[in-house]
Amino acid sequence: MITLNAHAKINLSLDVLDKRDDGYHNLKMIMQNLQLHDTITIQEIKSGIEIECEAPYVPNNNSNIAYKAAEKVIEKFGLTAGVRIKIDKKIPVAAGLAGGSANAAAVLKGMNELFGLGLDKQGLMDIGKTIGADVPYCIVGGTALAEGIGEIITPLPKMAAIPVILIKPRFGVSTASVFKSLQIDKITERPKTELLIEALKNKDINFIGKNLCNVLESVTVERYPLIDRIKKDLMSKGAIGSIMSGSGPTVFGLFKNDTIAKKAYSKINKNRNDCILTYITND
Repeated sequence: MITLNAHAKINLSLDVLDKRDDGYHNLKMIMQNLQLHDTITIQEIKSGIEIECEAPYVPNNNSNIAYKAAEKVIEKFGLTAGVRIKIDKKIPVAAGLAGGSANAAAVLKGMNELFGLGLDKQGLMDIGKTIGADVPYCIVGGTALAEGIGEIITPLPKMAAIPVILIKPRFGVSTASVFKSLQIDKITERPKTELLIEALKNKDINFIGKNLCNVLESVTVERYPLIDRIKKDLMSKGAIGSIMSGSGPTVFGLFKNDTIAKKAYSKINKNRNDCILTYITND
């Protein structure tokens, strides 16, 4: 039996460069893990794939991305045994935090170890990219630049373990719908990706906070003005920067220290149960 942590991620930047012939988009993103994580336990069984998860809205069948990851490994290596996958869910569902992709990445890593398959990181990523665009990053983790559709990963200097407050509005957002509505030629503000990478090298948290940028906000905020109000609320309570993660709807704020973050969290959390205080991690 193998137990792994599957960490949530945020985007410090998200740029959409162009649309590809295959319908996907070329992206350029700086990704970052959070301490917030699901716990994945993988156990060998005689045959088949079983998913156990008590969280609402998480499917226990072959529509779960963790199931698909296990299925890929079983098919690729001709395994006769099966797996039981237990998911202890802490990452909000359909939140733009790569919870499902992190689960799939953990399944790939766990089955590699459980069955002694001998895959290196690149081998795991090659399988991961056939499952979902965020899976290769979730295999590498830490602070990283993701390019292509998300499968080309370049590790970056580690970000300091500062506090992060996440707020997930009580609605879901379709990633496919957001990308379909995005008008690339009308994007006016793009991330300063290279300057953000320099700031990571220099440990310049203030520059990073002030230059967080996600071009998908141009679609999601227009549909859901609440996202912009949440960003302003986090900034008014001491965040050094705040944007939406992924295609949304979760908004995060970066904070310089625990004192400011905990004070902000206590004020925000009084009236809602969708607020999480966590930290940057590179584990």
